Amino acid sequence: MRWWVAVALIDRILKQGERRVDEVEVFFAEGIAVSADLKRRNVHIATRSEECGLGIRTIEKGRMGSSTTHNPKQWRECLDAAIASGRIATPQQWDGLPHPAALGTDFLCYDPSLTVDPQTAYGLLERMLEGSAEHEAKVTSGSATLSSTTEIIANSSGLRYTDRHTGVSVSLEAICEQSTGSEFAQSCFFDIDPYAVGERAAFLASHSAGGTNIPTGDYDVLLSPIAYAELLGAAFIPALSGRNVHAGRSRLAADLCKPIVDSQISMYDDPFRCRGLGSTFWDAEGTPTRRVDFVSDGVLSSFAYDLRTAYRFCKESTASAIRSGPNGGTGIGHHNFIVDGPRTDVADERVIYVHSVVGAHTANPMSGDFSVEISNACMMEGGEFKDPIRSAMLAGNVFTMHKEIGGISKEIRQIGSLVLPSIKLISQRIIGK
Repeated sequence: MRWWVAVALIDRILKQGERRVDEVEVFFAEGIAVSADLKRRNVHIATRSEECGLGIRTIEKGRMGSSTTHNPKQWRECLDAAIASGRIATPQQWDGLPHPAALGTDFLCYDPSLTVDPQTAYGLLERMLEGSAEHEAKVTSGSATLSSTTEIIANSSGLRYTDRHTGVSVSLEAICEQSTGSEFAQSCFFDIDPYAVGERAAFLASHSAGGTNIPTGDYDVLLSPIAYAELLGAAFIPALSGRNVHAGRSRLAADLCKPIVDSQISMYDDPFRCRGLGSTFWDAEGTPTRRVDFVSDGVLSSFAYDLRTAYRFCKESTASAIRSGPNGGTGIGHHNFIVDGPRTDVADERVIYVHSVVGAHTANPMSGDFSVEISNACMMEGGEFKDPIRSAMLAGNVFTMHKEIGGISKEIRQIGSLVLPSIKLISQRIIGK
């Protein structure tokens, strides 16, 4: 759909909606994506897709309704469905949709040099395969995806913002004997290193082969950014949601202004981070974004709120509304969640290095207790990978482990909307064989 056609459609929806309800919000997104997949070392399938999404939210006397569709031509039915769902919704305190504000005009997550075509995707696959040849491992699968999307949000308060996003992602999985290794990279700019991704996946597979068991005991553990992201996202980050706090589903509900992690650690959301995957001047509801400090020097400083939750509990929105895809609704989240603090050489002393974990989703979101299988784990000393570990479990608590931090790495990595270091944990329980 042409941009001016989309704008005209949005104006028509707002005009029709305002005749029937107090307020209307329209979200429109369309984009293209190209992906190519490997099966062993050969391109198995390549696809090109076009995606379009329209979302409508209505508010009438504090009753909120919403509906989405893949077909903008069905906007009337979509509007009717949003209004109908609002009629049966429970009314709540509501102080209005955002008005337009003077915001930045740059596209923070857009690379105009990125070409979304099959040849570019094939080139990424070839470079990953070249990197994987550095080690004795067989490639089992891989993928490369390129995308470009345009988004518009508008409402009956006169707000209309437009944003553009590009994306590139690659992944590869390899196997050596009975051990597997996988690696990935993602960016909104064409700045990833597919060769390094292939090399790393093959290294993890080959190095993990022939691992030995370790006895059960307490060990210092170094979680890679990937392993840390899996545990952090399972229980800690959901506990920062204002909705979970007020619904009694957050372990941190009573800890505002109290120390909850090591005093050297801070956690914050930076929506303006250079080349951040979630960088934006406005959230999914059109509220102007700002940095949100959740934890400052170990002390819990803030929870995350969208408009709906903020109005309901007499709080202020932290512009933390996110949207789960072109046809997804809004919810509380973050844009670029960063864990920060003094940086050290965390791998100098002997530790158990954990590349990833299996089963983080089983962590108890209220207590924070978890028991996960460690994957591609090995002993590490002096920054070098030593003896691989065949199989072991890591058991602990997501909340208390943040009080047992022995340092964070100088290097950081972006894992989706998380920007994380490797994190060293003191005396963690490893269940071996």
